Amino acid sequence: MKNLKEMVAGNKSVRFEYYRKGELWYATECGFLFPVPLNDTGDGTFAKQDKALLFMRYIRKHLEAIEKEALEQSSQPLQA
Repeated sequence: MKNLKEMVAGNKSVRFEYYRKGELWYATECGFLFPVPLNDTGDGTFAKQDKALLFMRYIRKHLEAIEKEALEQSSQPLQA
């Protein structure tokens, strides 16, 4: 998986994939899927395709959530 900087650097873009349970799901050029919560959009306009840099905060939040979950899973003891 690429890091945040690699996903948004230059003239990279994101594209809308689908809507589910109050979230707009977008994908970066490398295929990383991330949600944009509707309750966080205000009166913003969300296009089918847009500059990845404009979505950096949502990409960062999802990367952090994935990392947090991976840490939690790795610290749990195995169950027989």
